[in-house]
Order: sequence, then structure tokens, then C-alpha cells
Amino acid sequence: MRFDVITLFPELFAPFLTAGITRRAFESAQVDVQFANPRDFADGNYRRIDDRPFGGGPGMVMMAEPLARCLQHVRAARLDTPPVILFSPLGKTLNHAMVQHWADSEGAILVCGRYEGLDQRFVDACVDAQISLGDFVLSGGEIAAMALLDAVARLQPGVLNDETSHQQDSFNTALDGLLDCPHYTRPERWNEKAVPDVLMSGHHGNIERWRRDQRLLFTWRNRPELITQARAAGRLKARDEACLSGET
Repeated sequence: MRFDVITLFPELFAPFLTAGITRRAFESAQVDVQFANPRDFADGNYRRIDDRPFGGGPGMVMMAEPLARCLQHVRAARLDTPPVILFSPLGKTLNHAMVQHWADSEGAILVCGRYEGLDQRFVDACVDAQISLGDFVLSGGEIAAMALLDAVARLQPGVLNDETSHQQDSFNTALDGLLDCPHYTRPERWNEKAVPDVLMSGHHGNIERWRRDQRLLFTWRNRPELITQARAAGRLKARDEACLSGET
């Protein structure tokens, strides 16, 4: 798959693409990431890509024409017609289902805004979907683009050391959309606290039941709406409800 990132700061991505376990996906081009800078498509000696907003107000707005030229250049370099994604507070909040969708796709063109935003005429004419990381504001879309690329990369075959690792992640449908359970490692006792006995028992059935119960309880205490969603989808069994009965 290929993701083209339209950004004023492609240098921000260099360490992200070459460090950590997900670098395998990027270095092998299993997830091919290319960059285009709208400043390269701006007019004048100063390559200006922003201007003051009509109607007044603080900050600057990214101009439509350099963005449109940059997008045209990106599209000409590809053989397909990928969707154009803008990272914006107006978008749907990124979640596991969306990540899985893009992980199974051929890629997209990611637009990273800056300043007060983009000229709305470019958004209306060129953007197919908008994505948000949550109810807060970043200085630009680059961190959001990295978040999407990282989440997509780790779902690709061969990227993680254990092929089943991501299936145990929070929000994964393999866990019925619940949060993950707590984890422990050596030493067996730390700060006077011991690892739960069941994890030391070697009884795989009991361990799995304990982990399921912990996922349910962790989810109810921290993200109860996920329990509601799991119930509505019919993903909870009678034993799950018995585990939750003391909490609900």
C-alpha cells in the first residue's frame, strides 16, 4: 500500500519511519510512504503558502492553489485514485475499525494542515474524508498522520514479532472490542506486590478465564460505553454478565 503525505514539514517523519518495530513496514515499503510539500508548488520567491483570513481574525490560512497543485502532482505519480484524507477536528475520531479499514486498503493521500486551517474551497473540492485524534487541537496534522501510519503498519503481516500480538490489543474485535487485560513479568514480587497466583498456576484454562474477567472489569471501570456496545452487538456471554454483575 502507499500513503502520500502532503506536509510543510516532511522532516518530522524521518525518525518515526526509521525507529521502532514498525520501521520494518516502512523500510521494506510494505507500507510505502511518500511526501510532497505544498511550498514547492507555490508562486513567488518566498513560496508563500498562507495568507490572512478574509473577514479578519487571528492567524493565517493555507492557500488553496498550492495545495491543489501539490495534490495534482501526487495524483499524477500514482496509478490509482486514492481517497484524500484531511486531519481535522471536524472528522470522525480515529478508532480500531477505521485503522483496520486503512490497513486493508491500497492507501490514501494524507493532508496535514497547519496554522488556522485550510481554505475551505480546497476542502470542499478535494477532500474525501476527515479524521480527528480527539477533542483537542494540535499544531498541525503531522502527529495525526504518524498515528494513523503507525497503527496501520503494525497490522501488516510480519511487522510484529508475534503474528497474533495485535489480536490481543485493546479495541480489537478478537477481544470483542474490550480493553486489554493487565500484564505482569519478572520479578514475581515487586514493591511487596506479587503476581496474581492464577498467572503462576500453569493452568491455561483458568488463565484465559481470568484474563477475560479482567478485560471485562477494566473496560467497565474505564470505558463503560464499550461494554454497552458489546452488549448491543451480542458479544457478551452469560458468564461475562455474571462477572460484571458485581460492578453493574
